Amino acid sequence: MIFITLEHILAHISFSLILVVTLIYWGTLVYRIEGLSSSGGKGMIVTFLCTTGLLITRWLYSGHLPLSNLYESFMFLSWSSSVLHIVLEVRSRDDRWLGAITAPSAMLTHGFATLGLPEEMQRSGMLVPALQSHWSMMHVSMILFSYATLLCGSLASIALLVIMSGVNRQVLLGAMDNLFSRSILTNENFYSHEKQKSDLQYTFSFSSTNYRKCQLIKQLDNWSYRAIGLGFSLSTIGTLSGAIWANEAWGSYWSWDPKETWALITWTIFAIYLHTRMNKGWQGEEPAIVASLGFSIVWIRYLGVNLLGIGLHSYGWLEP
Repeated sequence: MIFITLEHILAHISFSLILVVTLIYWGTLVYRIEGLSSSGGKGMIVTFLCTTGLLITRWLYSGHLPLSNLYESFMFLSWSSSVLHIVLEVRSRDDRWLGAITAPSAMLTHGFATLGLPEEMQRSGMLVPALQSHWSMMHVSMILFSYATLLCGSLASIALLVIMSGVNRQVLLGAMDNLFSRSILTNENFYSHEKQKSDLQYTFSFSSTNYRKCQLIKQLDNWSYRAIGLGFSLSTIGTLSGAIWANEAWGSYWSWDPKETWALITWTIFAIYLHTRMNKGWQGEEPAIVASLGFSIVWIRYLGVNLLGIGLHSYGWLEP
């Protein structure tokens, strides 16, 4: 009883903290207040400690690693996002704006687990024999870590596309104004294609706002590539360990279960993304579109299949 009460306290404290941290990082995108982002980083560390305490507490009174149902997997996913955030804070102190992506990821997954799932779904139960395996712990933990990194990398690509569309629209409007002004002053109504291209470049080069956005696009593209590369590796390890576990539990390495099918689709999408980056040399918009598609695919694989209650991997809405 004490453990359950402590778990509930830690869950509400950590959710309140991550909500405040998310608002802080969103505020840094609008207001450049000294020390605001650093306070967000400290808040994320406290959130990480509370979530860690929650998972350890649940581990102690349940007797197994807290990865056995949808609630526990969401809490572990939120914890993974906070770990990713802290690592990024340490390695990229100049890119604290990344917290505007990682903090909401941790907040939304934590909020869905705490507020969105019914109480029956949040209770810890006994493990079925198929889950009582060391391969189960390795498989599920690697897959959830891969979800966290792939989702954050995909969100960075989505942000890249949004910013890029804004930059392109502003450049086009600026170039049209420039062309119109020159047409009135010189009575020239026609410009060659090369002249129009030079006008576009001129407008872009001398726009300090668009220059900063261009730098941000480059950082988002680079960070998305690194995050997805890590997530792809973790997903591969998780899928291979899952195949070994499936053979141990069900006598087959691959049975085309819905979760397995969507795992293959997810792996293929992000393999295409990495292929276009490494072999084709694509950067910016094209691979970002592929990564944005992967964002939806990951959620279908993780949540959609579970809530439909289909297959061996599913966790129903009302039953752990």
